[in-house]
Amino acid sequence: MTHLVIVGGGLAAGSAAETLREEGFDGDVTIVADEQHPPYQRPPLSKGYLQGEEGLDAVILHPAEWYADNDIALRTSTAAIVLDPAEHRLELTGGEALTYDAVLLATGASPRRLPIAGANLPGVMTLRRLDDSNALAEQLRGGGKRLVLIGSGWIGLEVAASARQLGNEVTVLERDAVPLSAALGSELGEVFARMHREHGVDLRMSVNVERVVGEARADGVVVDGETVPADLVLVGVGAVPNTGLAEAAGLEVQNGILVDAHLRTSAPDVFAAGDVANAYHPVIQKHLRSEHWANAQKQPATAAAAMRDADASYAELPYFYTDQYDLGMELSGYPPLMSQAQLVIRGDLEAREFISFWVDDERVVGGMNVNVWDVNETVQELIRSGRRVDAAALADPSVPLETLVA
Repeated sequence: MTHLVIVGGGLAAGSAAETLREEGFDGDVTIVADEQHPPYQRPPLSKGYLQGEEGLDAVILHPAEWYADNDIALRTSTAAIVLDPAEHRLELTGGEALTYDAVLLATGASPRRLPIAGANLPGVMTLRRLDDSNALAEQLRGGGKRLVLIGSGWIGLEVAASARQLGNEVTVLERDAVPLSAALGSELGEVFARMHREHGVDLRMSVNVERVVGEARADGVVVDGETVPADLVLVGVGAVPNTGLAEAAGLEVQNGILVDAHLRTSAPDVFAAGDVANAYHPVIQKHLRSEHWANAQKQPATAAAAMRDADASYAELPYFYTDQYDLGMELSGYPPLMSQAQLVIRGDLEAREFISFWVDDERVVGGMNVNVWDVNETVQELIRSGRRVDAAALADPSVPLETLVA
């Protein structure tokens, strides 16, 4: 009997197990997750779940009973500590070991830590896990707290919006001049900056965070010599892929676990998917590591097929979404190609109702719709088509997008 093991407790791990059973795999499946919860997804942790508008059922993929009903061995509160590819063996905490025919590493990522004084004080938090969101919600849902956020990436701004909507004071500290500039560029980053300031966020850009101060717990952050008072400090300065298990096993690692388009690592019968996988993308012919929800949801189908020796490769268009205040956004595209592309805007930036396109050599390589709906599929089709397009037509709302694809 074939035994497939999945290491991880996030969306990628849960999706892989579900896919295996849906596609008729009847061998043994074991999930090894170091958290106490069944596999879950992360987007609600900074938005609806944090605000109390969504329950645990919006986070947990399936209750523990589902795994038992589908004959999947779910090992929670258990960490994989040694991977031996030569022996097809996985050692777990507590001294137990599993043998496998194929193993999927879906170990995710961990929040990047700040190397500054006071970073380990009580009251300094990160948001990555379900327990983090629970602890943050306990502090914020009553309102009236002074939250200082270090970092203005997606997680930081989503938490800022949630905290403001819960009635808290929010200060965001960022070393860059514009939030989200690395992902979207300065012009679009300013759209988000204006929105947060309109909602009462004290957004401080181009600042240097020196240290966190406090006695029993954090009560302030020193920024360019000034102390910003805080009841709570949240560090949101990115994430680092959890590659320790893979590195110790001798797998090839570079900004994540390097895998091919079939999600195979450099070791036989070892695969990787989700946030930790730096996968070769056949469309752009580059390795691409994506920490977004859609990647963790869709990539495991390819991994599940490859683990069963089926011919499958991953060539999905990266996709991301966010909800902040009254803004909803969908973003599709290839970040390595978008970084040097021309930005074309269709719609009204000031009203926050627009579609932005990233155009490289007259081809659309990225698109973002903000408060404009039922266009994402067309935007994605335009990107996938690789057709040459006229920038003026892209910017003209009177020109139907569908005509640019046909």
